[in-house]
Amino acid sequence: MIGKLNHVAMAVPDLAAAAALYRDTLGAKVSAPTEVPAHGVTVVFVELPNTKIELLHPLGDNSPIAPFLERSPAGGVHHVCFEVDDILAARDKLKAGGARVLGGGEPKTGAHGKPVLFLHPKDFCGTLIELEQA
Repeated sequence: MIGKLNHVAMAVPDLAAAAALYRDTLGAKVSAPTEVPAHGVTVVFVELPNTKIELLHPLGDNSPIAPFLERSPAGGVHHVCFEVDDILAARDKLKAGGARVLGGGEPKTGAHGKPVLFLHPKDFCGTLIELEQA
């Protein structure tokens, strides 16, 4: 069902410093920051030859990233995103198998402009999973 790894998302307390670390220290191509109000985040993508790193920073007081950074002030891995060919078929198969889809189960538009869903971390070995329509 899942396709390739699209990205690994990392919550960071300082988006500019994290972007500079990847750009200046590691020599990676780093995108400009983009606000994604529907998900309460500002994102920067670090482009790698085989995938991406998504740097996440809270956007607004109700951001879902803020509690993560309260628990882990230095930041850390927030979620892993896999591509799927048909997000609705994937959702239905996962729900039929007992997996919990967060946010009511309806896809939202993600940072890449494609439909995404999140799966409960307790159903996937403690890891928040994002599915993105390929």
